[in-house]
Amino acid sequence: LHEFNPMLDHRGCRLGIAYPEITEMQARAILEAAAELTKKRIKVLPEIMVPLVGHVNELRHQEQIIRAVAAEVEKQYKVKIDYMVGTMIEIPRAALTADEVAEVAEFFSFGTNDLTQMGFGYSRDDVATFLPTYLAQDILPVDPFQKLDQTGIGQLVDMGVRKGRSTRPNLKCGICGEHGGEPDSVKFCHRVGLDYVSCSPFRVPIARFAAAQAAIETPRKTASRAKTMSKKKSAASKRPKAKK
Repeated sequence: LHEFNPMLDHRGCRLGIAYPEITEMQARAILEAAAELTKKRIKVLPEIMVPLVGHVNELRHQEQIIRAVAAEVEKQYKVKIDYMVGTMIEIPRAALTADEVAEVAEFFSFGTNDLTQMGFGYSRDDVATFLPTYLAQDILPVDPFQKLDQTGIGQLVDMGVRKGRSTRPNLKCGICGEHGGEPDSVKFCHRVGLDYVSCSPFRVPIARFAAAQAAIETPRKTASRAKTMSKKKSAASKRPKAKK
C-alpha cells in the first residue's frame, strides 16, 4: 500500500472496494454492537458513513456490502436494526453529482477539510510553505482551512445540499471538520440548510453560540422548503383523480 500521494490514492471507499473484507468487518462491528443494544431495548440509530466517494457506483458497491452484513446480523441476533448508510462529501465531483449520490446515500456529511484541499489544490500538510506569503500579500483574505471559503468551496456545499435534496427531500446534511467551530462558517452552514455541524471538542461552545446567533438572524432554508413541499402536497390532494 506504499504510495507517492496517499491523500489522493488508496484509502476510504477505494480501500473497501479493493478489500471488501475491511468494509464487512467494520460494518459487522457497528451492527453487532447495535444489535446487542437493541436486544437490551436501548434505542440506537447507527449512521454508517462511507468516505472519499467521488462516484455513485463506489457508494453503491459499499452499500451492498453493508446491507448484506446487516441482514446477516439481524438474522443472527433475531432483531431489526434501524441504521442509515450515507457518505462524506469531500471530493468536488461528489458535490457536483450529489443528486446521483443521494439515490443511495441517506445522509451527507461534508468533509470541508478535504473538500478545501481538493477544491484549492492545496495540501493541508504543506500549505505553510506559501500560505503566509499569500495572506501577507492579500492573495487570499483568510486561511481557507480555518475559515470556510464561502464563494468557492461553500458553493460546492450549497450545490451538494440542493442537488442531494432534489433527489431525497429529507436528506440529512451536515459538515465535519474544523470549519464546524468557526462562527462565520457555522452561520453559512445555517443559511444553506445544513442540519448540524461537527467540530473538535474545544470549539463546541463557540459553535453552539454561532448556531444560536444564526437561528435568530437568518430564516432557515429548510423552513421555506418544508412550506413549499406542504403546498405541493396540498395542491396534489386537490387535483381531480383521473377516471378509469
